[in-house]
Amino acid sequence: MTPIVSIIMGSTSDLPVMEKAAQFLNDMEIPFEMNALSAHRTPAEVEQFATEAKGRGLKVIIAGAGMAAALPGVIAANTTVPVIGVPIKGMLDGLDAMLSMIQMPPGIPVATVSVNGAQNAAILAAEMLALADANLDLKLTEYKEGLKQKIVKANAELAEVKTWKFKTN
Repeated sequence: MTPIVSIIMGSTSDLPVMEKAAQFLNDMEIPFEMNALSAHRTPAEVEQFATEAKGRGLKVIIAGAGMAAALPGVIAANTTVPVIGVPIKGMLDGLDAMLSMIQMPPGIPVATVSVNGAQNAAILAAEMLALADANLDLKLTEYKEGLKQKIVKANAELAEVKTWKFKTN
């Protein structure tokens, strides 16, 4: 199996966040790889990864990093494969990482999800891939219908709550 999505994190301490992306990709049956590479501690390896990504068949890269959060930007600077950044909550509740990702210079885009939003990064990656994969598009449609049904069910259950005298529904 050849990976088409790569999950990269600045350190394995980010795994509790990034594993949510891995789980979603696994559930959608999307082949992926997962590695720890640091823009600051392993810069040559990050550059090599990024420059070889397209040639290895990668279609989307999900890069999670905290604090200075240079990893997604460094990867994006060295490839034309779309990069989705996941700011990892750190010293400033992830605001520092998020700002590092969203303030990229023209020509070096990093799509950025919410702080610790690895699952949304995987969903966005799947949506990108689904543009050329009808089967994956169907899986995503079913997934989102499931989200809708959870809320419909929760709302019906809420209507049955009769705890308050002045609740009118």
